[in-house]
Amino acid sequence: MEPIEELAAGQAGLVSAAQMCSAGVTWSRLRSQLAALRWQRIHHGVYRLRTGPLTDQERVWAAVLWAGDAAVLCHSAAEWLWGLRPDLPAVVTVSVPHGWPRPADATGVRIVQSRRLPSSRHPARRPPVTTLEDTVLDLVHAARTERPVIDIVLRACQQRLTTPRRLAAAAAARRRLRWRALLRDLLVDVRDGVTTPLERRYVRDVERAHGLPNGVRNRGEGPSGRRRYRDVRYRRWRLVVELDGRAAHPEEERERDDLRDNEVALRGERTLRYGWRSTTGMPCEVAAQAVRLLRAGGWSGTPVACRPGCPVGKRPQRRSWRPPR
Repeated sequence: MEPIEELAAGQAGLVSAAQMCSAGVTWSRLRSQLAALRWQRIHHGVYRLRTGPLTDQERVWAAVLWAGDAAVLCHSAAEWLWGLRPDLPAVVTVSVPHGWPRPADATGVRIVQSRRLPSSRHPARRPPVTTLEDTVLDLVHAARTERPVIDIVLRACQQRLTTPRRLAAAAAARRRLRWRALLRDLLVDVRDGVTTPLERRYVRDVERAHGLPNGVRNRGEGPSGRRRYRDVRYRRWRLVVELDGRAAHPEEERERDDLRDNEVALRGERTLRYGWRSTTGMPCEVAAQAVRLLRAGGWSGTPVACRPGCPVGKRPQRRSWRPPR
């Protein structure tokens, strides 16, 4: 195998013009290989040692080689490389150090400059990419609403690619970070066991907003020797709250839910199940139902009405007795 082929083998079959010169490939040979359709020009100064449609791996390598030696994949391209999104975006985003000479435009590639390079570059991953924590924080900073912030942080932690402590340390190292307060609260929730956006809405809008006791989240159980995970469990008061963000259940899963509810009932516990619509649209009503069953289980705490008209904390008004006229 020629030196240029060995080099290309570690870069998804792509090489830069500078790498070709270092490997001893002459311009005349390059031109002849391109003319014979054995090699292919992808971007200015980036070549592929075969022809045909580009794969996703080839696209990201082509973008990095085109942008230069100091370039790294970042934002949504890095999100894809870390396995946090299923599809590579149509435009591959590449980061270069601040002040780095900007190359000529390339189709399907976007260049951003960063003052955090080279410290944000992962020391070993190939193609070069920002660290997992910097990738998450870049996406957090770029988010326009809360929803994608919650989504990317929970996915990264749920897949055990990072931890709240590592994300908090990386965030502390940044002078500018949009959604910093939300991120701080979110990392506290993750440390407490929250793993989905729906769980977080329940914790914030139902449990904390109405003064409910803290439930135990996503702890394993083992009835019949099998390990299961409940969303929220109030063990002392024999209540389990199941949260499910799916719009519908296949019949087989619905039957499993029925069996699971029966196991809970056999232990003397009760189950409440909620989805997105009720948890996000009617949190006060959800809290009121939970309070009723918590009280039935012996809870003596005082729930809080989160707003005027909230049904939680209401007491039936006693009419004063009046003698008949």
